[in-house]
Amino acid sequence: MRDALVAAAFRLFLERGYEQTTVDDIVALAGVGRRSFFRYFPSKEDVVFPDHERCLADMTAFLAASGTEHEPVRRVCDAARLVLLMYAENPSFSVQRYRLTKRVPGLRAYELSVVWRYERALADYLRGRFAGRPDGTLQADVIAAAVVAAHNNALRSWLRSDGQGEATATVDHALEYVQSAFGTAPTPTPTPVPTPTPTPYVDGRPEDVVVVVSRRGAPLWRVVQEIETTLGRS
Repeated sequence: MRDALVAAAFRLFLERGYEQTTVDDIVALAGVGRRSFFRYFPSKEDVVFPDHERCLADMTAFLAASGTEHEPVRRVCDAARLVLLMYAENPSFSVQRYRLTKRVPGLRAYELSVVWRYERALADYLRGRFAGRPDGTLQADVIAAAVVAAHNNALRSWLRSDGQGEATATVDHALEYVQSAFGTAPTPTPTPVPTPTPTPYVDGRPEDVVVVVSRRGAPLWRVVQEIETTLGRS
């Protein structure tokens, strides 16, 4: 029934316009009563964004399940990708909603309130991870705003293209700017230092190493003589 109400609403929005469509019109087309509509949607605006409450709940649960092993900035970038997946589930519906929202000021204001709730969820998580840091709250708020701005810039670019192309790659590219600016690089695995070869000992003393420089072509007896002379001096 929920999906039927959404389908009926958008059909009427496209045919008549958002402002000219009433809740009574929607329930009449869907074949249900007004009580059924308000069981699923508190207002007409909510039927335009039927999946955001679920997505916000999924994001909150995702962040709550984070551990200390998760790098905080990477984690909030991954949380933002949940919103992208919601849009990408039904590209044609997402594009229709984008066009409708652009035309209706009230829906743009409603969308901004939804975006603000996503940003607050990201900032609340980061505040917890940055507790005790100098300017930890400020860092959390700035990073959360940057994640939302990067994600929405890429998402709207995809929606303006009528949902053509790979949305994931576009959003990933935008979020990498945030990660590179604010994230912590993984700690590199230290390169093992080779163990030095121990000095050989003879009778408890370090064994001498003798290097003799000789002319090319010198007779062997001369080389031997040089070695004996050097060893005799040592």
